[in-house]
Amino acid sequence: MKVGLSFTLMCVALTCWSALAKELPVEAFASAPAIDKLKLSPDGTKLSMIQTIDTDKEQLVLVKLFDLTTGEQRFLVKADSRDLTIFSVIWANNKQLLMRAAYATHRYGTPVSETRLMVIDVETGKNKSIVSGQLQRRLVRIPQFQSNIVALMPEDEHNFLLALDGFSHESGTSVVKVNLNGERYSIVAHGRKGIFDWVADRQHRPRIALFRDDTRYEIKEKLADSTEFRTLWQFERFSEQEVWPIGFDSDPNVLFVSTYHEGRLAIFSADLSKETPVLTLVKADPDYDVPANIHYSWQQNKIVAFGGDYVDNAYQLFQKSLDAAIPDADNHIVSTSHDQNRYIVKSSSATRAGSYLLGDRKEKSMTFLVDKFSQLAPELMVAKQKISYQARDDLNIEGFLTTPLGYQQGSSATLPTIIFPHGGPISFDDDGFDYWTQFFANRGFAVLQMNFRGSHGYGFDFMQMGLQGWGLQMQDDVEDGTRWLIQQGVADPKRICIVGASYGGYAALMGAVKTPELYQCVVSFAGVTDLEDLVKSYRRFTNYEVVKKQLGDDFDLLEQRSPLTHAEKIQVPVLLLHGTKDRSVPFKQSTAMYRALRSHDKDVQYIELEDGDHYLSTNSHRLETFRAMDSFLKKHLLAPVQQATAN
Repeated sequence: MKVGLSFTLMCVALTCWSALAKELPVEAFASAPAIDKLKLSPDGTKLSMIQTIDTDKEQLVLVKLFDLTTGEQRFLVKADSRDLTIFSVIWANNKQLLMRAAYATHRYGTPVSETRLMVIDVETGKNKSIVSGQLQRRLVRIPQFQSNIVALMPEDEHNFLLALDGFSHESGTSVVKVNLNGERYSIVAHGRKGIFDWVADRQHRPRIALFRDDTRYEIKEKLADSTEFRTLWQFERFSEQEVWPIGFDSDPNVLFVSTYHEGRLAIFSADLSKETPVLTLVKADPDYDVPANIHYSWQQNKIVAFGGDYVDNAYQLFQKSLDAAIPDADNHIVSTSHDQNRYIVKSSSATRAGSYLLGDRKEKSMTFLVDKFSQLAPELMVAKQKISYQARDDLNIEGFLTTPLGYQQGSSATLPTIIFPHGGPISFDDDGFDYWTQFFANRGFAVLQMNFRGSHGYGFDFMQMGLQGWGLQMQDDVEDGTRWLIQQGVADPKRICIVGASYGGYAALMGAVKTPELYQCVVSFAGVTDLEDLVKSYRRFTNYEVVKKQLGDDFDLLEQRSPLTHAEKIQVPVLLLHGTKDRSVPFKQSTAMYRALRSHDKDVQYIELEDGDHYLSTNSHRLETFRAMDSFLKKHLLAPVQQATAN
């Protein structure tokens, strides 16, 4: 294979120390990828991509088209990134794209996020909402979410299946067959009260309906040629009896599901031809949850991968050749032409943010297309080291330690340190590339990330330990990790800052509340500060009971576990940042914390990101956030040392 990009590191640590120690500009880390989410057209002649452009006058997100035959480039959609987030573009056929986007708005006075699905004509550039005209007039209310594609139909490129509610005031989500070339549509599965999602079989028949009633879920099969359903599984949310459909095999009676096996999530097949579905284990891991995903090849009409691993021999061999051509990297095929000749590879590693390459099987070639973060040279990045430590109750906690280039663990030198708990909190950190962590390490900080109890991926019991555990043992796990890193001789106990976003922001503030002697500063981006108010903010949402089950509904206890209640206990400088259009954690959570800290004469800085969301989707908001963190962390972790050196 011809590879148009070299991944070989050209220097050795000692001889290239000056280059390794180079501090990169904030923009290198905080700028959104200039080009991302590349997809091939079905015929393999065109590329679609999402591009961001940030100037003093404009902050834009665009859908761009690149013709591989002529080299022509065109912009199809242009939007202000502060108003619209484009999260995927899908080829419906060779002439039309489906664009999924989200924006912040209000419903009945409640701040919400809404999604839309647009169809784009790649020849004219014209676009329109899928839910418009005749279909929109059929609705009694405008659905909040309009981008849930149930199935594309490669053999019928002019139609697709869309999950949509709003056809009556009482019924749940229906499945609509939508024609891309006009306003024609037909309801192929009528909604019922409680239905919030559907799964279609490979023959494109809506087969599985997901029902929810408060915290109780039911997975039902729609019977053939009937409006009736039969119940397959029913369970309480966060129980070990959960069974979640993933997708069908070519056989319409074989459904794949994710459920627990010996305490870990595994993939099973379910035989729907039986009166009581028989579950057969397909893939399990004794130590970790198996990701709930499958890869179906409609060309071969079969499943070729489970949980991210190929099971088909041909695909396995091709992956091996791909990994041989691009060694020491995680290489994933993210798009292929319909004839599977051309393909796009996204290649990344612990020190490489990601590159896109175009492959051609017939020509046996692979050509570099673009880097996601062009300014982040791999030789200036550092790999995460997997670590583990024992919590105070002897529970094993896994995590990752990142240290600046050139630092030798075990030396007498200690490092200024960032404790960086993840958000979620039912999420996890892994060893993949992380631009926040790389930014901190480039500034000379050690970074500790831990998958505290309640994190995803470690099985049922581990997840259960995090339910209604905010501020309790989950917080102890963060503290225990900090003390462990000090004991290891890595963290300088007089130069530790705790930093987090969302739940991580909550953990950062609670760390300063519970152990004021342990940290020298706090950074909270979009952090939760008032648990009672957060839970109550979901009262007008359908998942209110689920939120109460996850966080708790004893409001007296929630108040006591909130940083806002204990603002007077915080003794160190605090940096708060929050976007005004955050639809996950209302920005009033940070404004209330700022006022409380100010009322107690605390050292606090608050930066409000106008029109900012929960994910730093806009380039200017990323830059403002990272510049503020850069200045804050240097002032409180590095300045005293630099001053002592100068004296």
